[in-house]
Amino acid sequence: MAFGRLERPQGSQPMSDINMTPLIDVMLVLLVIFMLTAPLMTSSLKLDLPKADAPPPAGKQPEILAIALTADGLTHLGDKVVGADDLLKQAQAQAKDHPDTEVQLRADQAVSYGKVADLIGLLQKAGLNRIAFVTDPGPDGAAPAQP
Repeated sequence: MAFGRLERPQGSQPMSDINMTPLIDVMLVLLVIFMLTAPLMTSSLKLDLPKADAPPPAGKQPEILAIALTADGLTHLGDKVVGADDLLKQAQAQAKDHPDTEVQLRADQAVSYGKVADLIGLLQKAGLNRIAFVTDPGPDGAAPAQP
């Protein structure tokens, strides 16, 4: 009879460490894919715009005509409510006296696109082609994001 140890040999123990090598390989492959595709997603139109370091134009500023469209469908010229015929007459007179007049258009978000388009058509019919859309800046001074 052989006298030996009565203890059983220990079997293999479960591995308690995670093998990080496959995770790092996958992460590096994804990083390379994003590095290659990111420049393609920014813009398909490449422009090299000129740079100017000019002061604001000196001299006479163009005449300004302030028009607002409210949510209830009224058109305001300055602070007065005007109809389409009165607005056309005043815009034609302004275009005749000062052809470089700039129209600053403020339209409520609830106003339909059709009403804004009709107003732009009326202004162009009167001879005023410089139309600027006025918006409010966002809370931090930037323009609000579009949905």
